[in-house]
Amino acid sequence: MHSEQFKPVRLDTKAELAHAMQRPGFKAAWDGLEEEYAALNELLQARKQAGLTQEEVAARMGTTKSAVSRLEASIRSENHSPSFATLRKYAHACGKRRACRNFCV
Repeated sequence: MHSEQFKPVRLDTKAELAHAMQRPGFKAAWDGLEEEYAALNELLQARKQAGLTQEEVAARMGTTKSAVSRLEASIRSENHSPSFATLRKYAHACGKRRACRNFCV
């Protein structure tokens, strides 16, 4: 067995992204995700600002931790889109009263 010392290669994400942007269709797909990730970021920031865990948000919503986890993941999913009522309940559980102002179109 040949023994070589592991030498990690640093990933230059900016260079990789710039390279990927040159591929046909990549930029349009990348830009198309902006709204989804902005909405997910707003949800996660609301929970973080409130200092709550998924379990605590679930208790306030009257649901389970796994349901909150699925909700947070569903923002990025094409298969499932949460209802506005569910998003409102999540926002209220995090102490936000104007849920739609930041992440709804």
